[in-house]
Amino acid sequence: MKQSRAMSLVEAVTNVLVGYGVAVMTQVLVFPLFGLHATLRDNLTIGLVFTAVSLLRSYLLRRAFEAWRVRQSLRVSANSG
Repeated sequence: MKQSRAMSLVEAVTNVLVGYGVAVMTQVLVFPLFGLHATLRDNLTIGLVFTAVSLLRSYLLRRAFEAWRVRQSLRVSANSG
């Protein structure tokens, strides 16, 4: 079954929001191990920047794979007819 663009976006947003929480918690725990001391606000802001990039990447990859799937499906149906 084909996934709509809207559902691709919903999936990507959900994935990225969960990733944002994991990323911020990871930063809070890992940054000090490397001598980096960021405020919570800094960690949240850094997380937002990477989240925006991740959301865009995830959505574009999903759409690229959907386009690839559709092309493959059209090739198969053209060859079988």
